[in-house]
Amino acid sequence: MKTLLHCCCGPCTAGSLPAFLERGREVTGWYFNPNIHPYKEFTARRDSFIQYMQAVNCEYLVENEYPLEDWLLVQAPLAKERQARCGNCYRLRLEPAAQKAAELGYDAFSTTLLVSPYQDHQLLIEVGQEMALRYGVSFDYIDLRPGFRDGQNQAREMGLYMQKYCGCIYSEKERYVKKKKKAAE
Repeated sequence: MKTLLHCCCGPCTAGSLPAFLERGREVTGWYFNPNIHPYKEFTARRDSFIQYMQAVNCEYLVENEYPLEDWLLVQAPLAKERQARCGNCYRLRLEPAAQKAAELGYDAFSTTLLVSPYQDHQLLIEVGQEMALRYGVSFDYIDLRPGFRDGQNQAREMGLYMQKYCGCIYSEKERYVKKKKKAAE
């Protein structure tokens, strides 16, 4: 099966790609992440993705466009509703992944977001299946969470950039608020 794998960064790709390859998938990684803030973070994650894909000699595509304003316009009304905001963000990345997979003649698409124990796994599955129906390609679901720590360790060994939050401006704020709250306690 030919799968287009939406990739958010090098470490998550390192934790995800082996599971697809072990199952005999022909994988092309695709970096597309308008949610990443700030731009320096976007480029660091993109570069770690490219570094990993080149190291493992796997085909990849990169969307260098940074449509942050479009992402913010859609997300701002949901700023205080975390679950709705995250679900919308999944759609904003998985819909273009499904559409690109269909346009390029892939059998399926998936996402490295499935490797993270910090993402809403069930919501990712629902959005993936919704987009699969909409674009006529399969959502190649694998529970990638068991590979999370291996991916993190491999990324460290390779010297890949390791992010400290999901990527959006809201999660960046949450990261600092949690630190401040912990310090106060």
